[in-house]
Formats: sequence, structure tokens, C-alpha cells
Amino acid sequence: MSEILVVKLGGTTIADQRQVLDEVAIVARARPVVLVHGGGKRMSEWLERLGVSTRFEAGLRITDPAALEVAAAVLRGVINSELVAGLRDLGVDAVGLSGVDGGLLVAERVPGLGLVAHVVGLRRDLLDSLLVAGQVPVVAPLARDEEGTVCNVNADDVAAGIAAGLGARQLVLLTDVDGVRDADGRRLESLTAGEAEALIETGTIGGGMVPKVRAALGALTWPGSEAVIADAAAPNALTRALDDPDFGTRLTAARTAAQAGAA
Repeated sequence: MSEILVVKLGGTTIADQRQVLDEVAIVARARPVVLVHGGGKRMSEWLERLGVSTRFEAGLRITDPAALEVAAAVLRGVINSELVAGLRDLGVDAVGLSGVDGGLLVAERVPGLGLVAHVVGLRRDLLDSLLVAGQVPVVAPLARDEEGTVCNVNADDVAAGIAAGLGARQLVLLTDVDGVRDADGRRLESLTAGEAEALIETGTIGGGMVPKVRAALGALTWPGSEAVIADAAAPNALTRALDDPDFGTRLTAARTAAQAGAA
């Protein structure tokens, strides 16, 4: 397991991400960081502007060829470039790429969702070379499927696949909610894989939170690894996600002795 940190941001405007980018810049001076970004809200705005219909199933966007063109333009073009430029303004040697570049992500098509794929593997040589050189990869969620077709990929899934493939100790999924909630609407400070699956089974975890939680669980492939789901808009969001056990929801494969004693 490595000290690499994988952070996933949403795809809102660069102004909305400024606080988190400041924190990424600070963390990147102390440990290797890979930044993955989404773009759902920006994509929806562009699709509506261009008159391209869109719909979701189980929290995932169904992507036809017209929607994929918009996804590639917005994700790899607009958002990725904005984030790279923003980090470079902060003195970070950021490099933009997508899962297509260098065959970075190995993906398979998701049945029934059109041009949508999920991550099944990572060709880590490209990321390793960038991280060794002190650079911060900024990854857009696109990948080629098993037939070589470029597809849209859920950004949480991309972040989790990279975290698992690199053996990262921590994955932070920054989103627009403050964590995972129980049946009474209370935020859960921690969840094990078994507890999370039980909440999905009962429907307590539903909608777009299901792929987010499942992605987080997919990153827990190394002993001692953890994934954190937290609110990107909160003050010092990234710092608190890394250091404050009362912030967001922490997911682990199983409870540690300390957690079991606290419970």
C-alpha cells in the first residue's frame, strides 16, 4: 500500500473548486496525488443547450453517440483544461489526461447504458512516471471498452479503479452531500463494506449514492485502505476528509479494533 492520495472532484466551475484546488496544491507538496474529476452538472447544461436529451438509470447517465461527443468535449476539453490551468496557477505541475491516453484505464461496457463503461483494470506505467516526476495527473472519466470504443465512465468508478490499481491508502470522493445517511437521515461517520451493502439492499442507500458507495468499496483492496465520501463545499473539505474522523463518511473493509471499541 502506498501513500498516494486519489481525490475525486465534481465537475462544477473552476470558481466553485478554488478552495479544494488550494488544498490539493498543499497536499501535493507532501505526498503524491492523482486528481480525478467528474462533470455531470456541466454536461447536463451543455446537453440541454444543444438540445440533446439525457436520462439516468440507477444513478448513471445513459450515453448515446450524441451525448458522448458532448461528454468528450466537456470532460476532456473544458473541465480538464480548467482544472489543470487552475493547479498550475497554484504552482502545481499538473498534467491533463483521460483514461484513453496511454490506454490508462482498462474498461468494459455496461449493458443497457449505451456508450458507458466501467473500470476493470489500470495500466499504471503512465501514472507512475508522472508521479515519480513530481507531477499531478488530472484524469477525465473517459475510457475505451473491450472493442476499442471510447465510452463515458462514472468518475467515482474511475477514481476507485485508480486507487485500487495504485494501492493508494486513501481515496477521497468530494461531492455535493456531507456523507452517507442511515434510515433516519443521520450521517454515518463510518461504514464497513458489509454494512454498506446491507444499506443498499434495504434501499436506505439509493439513487446516485449507490454507484458512489459501490465505487468507494471497490477501492478497498489493500489492508488499511479507506475511502471517504464528503462535502466538497465545506470549509477545508480535503484536509478534514484526510484527518478528521467526524467529517464525511469513512468506508473500510472491516472495523478496526479502535472503531469496534468506540462503538
